[in-house]
Amino acid sequence: MPDNTGLLWDGATLSLSTVDLPPLKTKEARIRVTLAGVCNTDLEIIKGYMGFQGILGHEFVGVVEEAPDAPQWLGKRVCVDINAACDEAINMQTCETCANPHHCPNRSVIGIVNHHGAFAHYVTAPIRNLYEVPDSVSNDAAVFVEPLAAAFEIVEQVQIQKSDKVVVLGDGKLGLLIAMALRLHSENVTLVGRHPEKLACVEGLGIHTVLSNETSPLVGADVVVEATGTAGGIEEAIALLKPRGVLVLKSTVADTKGLNLAPVVVNELTIVGSRCGPFDVALQALASGELPVHRLIQHRFALADGVHALDVAGQKGMLKVLLEI
Repeated sequence: MPDNTGLLWDGATLSLSTVDLPPLKTKEARIRVTLAGVCNTDLEIIKGYMGFQGILGHEFVGVVEEAPDAPQWLGKRVCVDINAACDEAINMQTCETCANPHHCPNRSVIGIVNHHGAFAHYVTAPIRNLYEVPDSVSNDAAVFVEPLAAAFEIVEQVQIQKSDKVVVLGDGKLGLLIAMALRLHSENVTLVGRHPEKLACVEGLGIHTVLSNETSPLVGADVVVEATGTAGGIEEAIALLKPRGVLVLKSTVADTKGLNLAPVVVNELTIVGSRCGPFDVALQALASGELPVHRLIQHRFALADGVHALDVAGQKGMLKVLLEI
């Protein structure tokens, strides 16, 4: 069995450790990881989020090296939907508890819930979760498929017209990807942030950019996507919406003390929680060449320097940090 060295979080310490590779389960594939991206969720896990212990990492691209039940996948370059649902969730006619595999109550989540992640030489995944990466999509682009799919989930949930006034709050990695994705659906997308150098990542894409202290002209938006990661961002988003507008929540914020929801009632706003999304749509968008996600890459590290890489990724204002496995 090959060596599987990876970044292991044991609940107290992050270290480069070797973990035994378990035998593949039925209808599983073993993937040799090529490139992985550090996500804010990884950083939150080492602060105690989800109580996860194991190898971190869920944004990745790799090559299938073992797939006993599906040999046609051998050698394929793939991205992987990280939600590994139970068999009942896949057959929606028999599952009585969820209408979508992403919401299966018995799911594991790669690198997040009961499943070793991709900051390692190898990761396993259900064959049904594999998506082949087109030849035209580089590894640098493919590593963004998971968060980009989360961005495209918005248009799966909310009908956005070309003329709709759409505002994205937050110029972090996810906010930038959301703005890039939504400008394919609306001709009037504005990205709001605090950092001119980050807002510059969408320059030339037809996306308006506004500093967070200059948002008053944006009042009356049809759709506002909150991706600031702060409780204050939710109230700001509510204030920018027109009556009967749609608020899309991408941040998971524990601190909502003092949050005033009266305007939601008075203005009859619709609030939509939004999480994981369609990998096939994200891959198609990357293959089109219309999304310059490489602009978000700020640093690269070898897996051997992975502990330091996560320290760097946690620095304020940092964009995407990659791990070359």
